[in-house]
Amino acid sequence: MKINKSLLISLISFKILLMIGCGTNEKEEVGNEMNIKITAITAMEAFKIMESGEEFILLDVRSSEEYREKHIAGAILIPDNEIANRAEKELPDKNAKILVYCRSGKRSEAAANKLAEMGYLNVLNFGGINDWPYGTVGE
Repeated sequence: MKINKSLLISLISFKILLMIGCGTNEKEEVGNEMNIKITAITAMEAFKIMESGEEFILLDVRSSEEYREKHIAGAILIPDNEIANRAEKELPDKNAKILVYCRSGKRSEAAANKLAEMGYLNVLNFGGINDWPYGTVGE
């Protein structure tokens, strides 16, 4: 099968741009010149932070039912759809290191972005409890 050279170059270039665009967690909001940066970390990196002795908030953004079934010890629950209404009251320190997780990573990414938009400066998203090998607790 013969592949058009320019088509192949275009596809490779597109893939590289897509990888670069998806690999960054930086967003720039045009209009108010606000830079938002969310850092994605691995479960291992989150665990190291938890074991390091440094201060952090562990935030579970799943539903209360999912949280009751199992969660990471020490996590506080604010479901992703309640972040906008509850975060400022329950997470008053916008400089605090906040480790965010959900079930698979989709809700934690959205919640982390919402927190950043609200002015939280040290938000780390480590994805989902499904990929958490370090143990959980249930109620």
